[in-house]
Amino acid sequence: MAKLSLAIVLAASSGLQLTAAEPQTVATFKSSVELVPISAVVHDRHGRMVTTLTASDFEVLDKGERRSILDFQTDNASPITLAVLVDTSGSMRVGAKLTFAREVLKRIAADLQDGRDEVSLFTFDAALHEQQPFTVHPASLDTALDDAEPFGVTSLYDAIAETARRLSTRPSPRRAILVLTDGLDTSSALTVSEVSGLASSIDVPVYVVATVPQIDLALRGERPAPAGNDSSGDLRDLAIWTGGDLKWVAGADAAAVHARQIVSELRHQYLITIEPSREQEWRPIDVRVRDRRMTVRARSGYFSGRAGTDR
Repeated sequence: MAKLSLAIVLAASSGLQLTAAEPQTVATFKSSVELVPISAVVHDRHGRMVTTLTASDFEVLDKGERRSILDFQTDNASPITLAVLVDTSGSMRVGAKLTFAREVLKRIAADLQDGRDEVSLFTFDAALHEQQPFTVHPASLDTALDDAEPFGVTSLYDAIAETARRLSTRPSPRRAILVLTDGLDTSSALTVSEVSGLASSIDVPVYVVATVPQIDLALRGERPAPAGNDSSGDLRDLAIWTGGDLKWVAGADAAAVHARQIVSELRHQYLITIEPSREQEWRPIDVRVRDRRMTVRARSGYFSGRAGTDR
């Protein structure tokens, strides 16, 4: 993923100006990322969440270099900030796709804690639309989609990128995007690697619950996990590269189960902090636990050295 187009997207999202180097001038770049927060979720070989690890169980590699863990938190007292992104493009007219999205919203609202957890609702077709600003009253989501009418083309990846930018201003370390869609993208300007790089750089996991016909469900589940973070990719790659996950479902009940699991994961994230590199570049991160039978999901990297220059 560390390619020029990704660097430009990340630079634009952070306000970095890319200019030609001045002749015979040596610039020392200072990073505006004083610390790098990493939210991580760990599962055992049976897929069960592991919540009892300590800092000594983890190791973090920053572009292959081992980093000391400066801070480590497991306290689930921090509130959750969740941005829900619902596909309302024309393809969602098929079957009961929008009905399933409404049902998931109701389950999510029931699982979030009123007055403590924060949630917002966005819909998208060719553009992003804010239906419910961030609120600590999740019950307001129950009727937020009542007037939604599917229409237009699908800019799924662009919508995720813009939602991630908006979520980056929220203070809670336990934050994520939940996307409810049929998994089709027909008009985005951004690629999977660019969007996942943006979300990863601000530590926003992207969870996708996508609906497909029952006959296609088994085929979707047979696709193997990606072998690495190359520049190509699909919706599953996007989710995994950001530290999130993708679930294909055939109905509202299964979708609601996965949505509740996502809320549980956010409550039990390990919050790890490392010092950033001083180099101005995309820095891939590899978060591991010493017990290799366990798997870790975490952001794939960050963009260091975002600030200007000190001459």
